[in-house]
Amino acid sequence: MDGFTIAWLLWVGFFGAIEGAALANKQPGDTLSEHLWRWFAITGKPAGWRARRAVLVAGLAWLVAHLLSGGRF
Repeated sequence: MDGFTIAWLLWVGFFGAIEGAALANKQPGDTLSEHLWRWFAITGKPAGWRARRAVLVAGLAWLVAHLLSGGRF
């Protein structure tokens, strides 16, 4: 196992620990999903909501294309 594999596994482990603690806490605004909803103005229409959502959609579209194309995008 190389250093990058270990680093990615640690990253996944840290994410699981943080998300697990947020889920156990049961306070609003703790989970990654709730942060993303706020950052990208999913649950409201504050100033710049269209631009935020456009950035989210473009990023997700790129991610799907990247993963499904084997990295050609």
